[in-house]
Amino acid sequence: MNLIVDAGNTYVKVAVFQEDKMLSHESFKKELFRKKIEKILQEYTEIDKMITSSVTKLSEATKQFLRILPIEVHKLTHKTNVPFQNNYATPETLGVDRIALIVAAVTQFPKQNVLVIDAGTCITYDFKTDKEIYLGGGISPGLQLRYKTLNLLTANLPLLEPKMPESYIGDSTETSIHSGVTVGVITEIDGIIERYKEQFEHLTVILTGGDANFLAKRLKNTIFANSKFLLQGLNNVLEYNRYND
Repeated sequence: MNLIVDAGNTYVKVAVFQEDKMLSHESFKKELFRKKIEKILQEYTEIDKMITSSVTKLSEATKQFLRILPIEVHKLTHKTNVPFQNNYATPETLGVDRIALIVAAVTQFPKQNVLVIDAGTCITYDFKTDKEIYLGGGISPGLQLRYKTLNLLTANLPLLEPKMPESYIGDSTETSIHSGVTVGVITEIDGIIERYKEQFEHLTVILTGGDANFLAKRLKNTIFANSKFLLQGLNNVLEYNRYND
């Protein structure tokens, strides 16, 4: 049984898997890390392996806690054994979240051209070919980041929550911001998907991340929306290394 830990800047997402079946998942603030992990291990006594993925540096207290756990703990890095060929020019700079997403794509959509779009703080685009070769992708600001940037870097623009305007032609400052941000993001994503389709046949597109549900129904392209894709990918990494160490 596997314990999956994805540590972000503020929140930690965890999940428990029995092979490829997710038994539970939750999200909590980083300061609750030790308490929550201890509770999960008490509830699921069959957990024998754990994988951690973090976009930020873990505190010394957290590192020490992980070292004393009575289970095998794996830390996902660019050196971790993965089931794809990594053609990224600077693999040491590739985010571990992006690595996990491609492992999920390889595992769940083998021998297919797959574009994974993770709509979170940033929007990341990651592509693997039907030969299981990772080529790279793109990074752009996410919805919330665009709203916050407009507010922080200008004198008079308000901070708004994401909202789809009734018209792409904004007739006020607020509707203009909503149009510029939400319509802009949707147009960007659809446009990038089309660019990939021009070059790669039979493209499968996965949309995940915190804003996936907001965006999915508004995109014109056919996509698979899966908010748990990253957690599944981390579990796929752990299962792959269980049998390929």
